[in-house]
Amino acid sequence: MNEGVSGGAARGMLSAMTTEQPPAPALSPAEGWERFFRWGPYGLLALGTVMAAATAGQVMSTAGTYAAGGLVVAALALELWRSRTRPGRSERDPAACAYYAVRTALAFVLSWLNPFFSVYAVIGYFDAQDLLPARWVRPGLFATAVTMAGSQSGGLPPGSVTQWVAFGALYALNAGLALVFGHLGAKEAQEAAVRAATIAELERANARLEQALAENAGLQAQLLLQAREAGINDERRRLAAEIHDTIAQGLAGIVTQLQAVTAAEDPRSAREHLDRAQELARRSLGEARRSVQNLGPAALAHDALPEALEKAVSEWGERTGLRAEFTVTGTVEPLHDEIEATLLRIAQEALANTARHARAGRVGVTLSYMDGEVTLDVRDDGRGFDPTAPPPRTASGGFGLDGMRARVERLAGTVDIESEPGQGTAVSARVPLVRHD
Repeated sequence: MNEGVSGGAARGMLSAMTTEQPPAPALSPAEGWERFFRWGPYGLLALGTVMAAATAGQVMSTAGTYAAGGLVVAALALELWRSRTRPGRSERDPAACAYYAVRTALAFVLSWLNPFFSVYAVIGYFDAQDLLPARWVRPGLFATAVTMAGSQSGGLPPGSVTQWVAFGALYALNAGLALVFGHLGAKEAQEAAVRAATIAELERANARLEQALAENAGLQAQLLLQAREAGINDERRRLAAEIHDTIAQGLAGIVTQLQAVTAAEDPRSAREHLDRAQELARRSLGEARRSVQNLGPAALAHDALPEALEKAVSEWGERTGLRAEFTVTGTVEPLHDEIEATLLRIAQEALANTARHARAGRVGVTLSYMDGEVTLDVRDDGRGFDPTAPPPRTASGGFGLDGMRARVERLAGTVDIESEPGQGTAVSARVPLVRHD
């Protein structure tokens, strides 16, 4: 039997000896050691007493037996005192040191009387680091090693030179193992402290994370509210631009045709203007009904974007009497409904601006399908303007270039304006090529 162990390493050896029996399901390692330190001394004292009583006739005299019985009672009283005073007291206090010293002395005397009492003395290897201050741990382990070496060499005091040699060798072995395992126990305690600090830090981090999650939940609710408000405002602007590009332009065209009727001297020409006004009124009514339904251009209900643009350009040219040409470049592909509607509205707005302000004689509209994007270009040879100057606020309250930019920016596109006074105007809208589902 080799008891030269200490602290956490000694506990590890004891755990290895008991691994064959499954631990209680709800008992943690810390609780297991707490139970061992509380009830272990009683068990070891009882075991040593039984073994000593069985060999009392061969090892002890009658007086020694009575003395051992009295010391066993004293050791039992000591353990009872420790059990009553331990709860609520910190380890390594003066009472714990006194308990360890008295217990070691009783175990030494009992082992002197009968070596089997060393079973009780072995507890000193396990709780030295828990009961003694750091500077007294080694002396306490060496004192326990004296008792253990004496019992292992045949009892104290050694009766012959051979027993003395054996005692010295066994003491050196026990003391060396106590130092080694004491160091390992201290290292294990240090690692346990590091683990405890890590766990505490993780708990603090979890608390901070929970707080951050709660704050993020509040921020998310706030962002959702802001996004909802932004969506409402954006939808209002889109609806306003939609009405401007459809009903307002139709009404403006009707007014233009009716003004032409009053200025026409030829009844045939006046009739043509009236027919155009009626056609614009019917179309505007259809646009109004369609806007209520889905806010998608009626021109795209039956035609693809190139055909719808071609018809719009042709009708605009007939209505204004200006030369208007439409061209398609690249491979035509079906585009997302929102992209087609946006490009058609931009073309209609650009043509309306040309008729209203440019005084042009020729207009060209080009739809280009390129790698990854679609471009719509509207060019005229009118009087032009300064793009850097603030746009005048017309009586009609039109959206104009700002409305075009707002439409295209919703699709992650851009609108470029090139114009100079007397040099005409070019409007170029670029949007990503997103195919139809």
